[in-house]
Amino acid sequence: MLLARRAGSVFRGYWDLPGGFLEEAEHPLDALRRELREETGLEVEPEEFIGVWIDRYGDEPGAPATLNLYWTARIVDGRPDAADDVSELRWFPPTDLPPRDQFAFHIAEVLDAYLSRATR
Repeated sequence: MLLARRAGSVFRGYWDLPGGFLEEAEHPLDALRRELREETGLEVEPEEFIGVWIDRYGDEPGAPATLNLYWTARIVDGRPDAADDVSELRWFPPTDLPPRDQFAFHIAEVLDAYLSRATR
């Protein structure tokens, strides 16, 4: 699994999945392709839909609510290179992920959901 260490102010230094916000009128799958290209330098094609999580963008009172959509993706071109608001990219085997308290937002739950499907 390709994880990204956050460089932005919210959860700086925590592990996350590469991704980001939709632009106005952008289709979620187009945003997935764009955000992964911006953050990782990879061209990808979405594959399996994992699910939807609701969260907040930060811990402060009044932090904006977010609706988060997750897919698996297949790399079609490029080499991983941390960019944009990512300070590091690293591949992890599913059996050797960082500890849960090192993940930003709800990412540990997303990975749990994906791994429970993958082992069925």
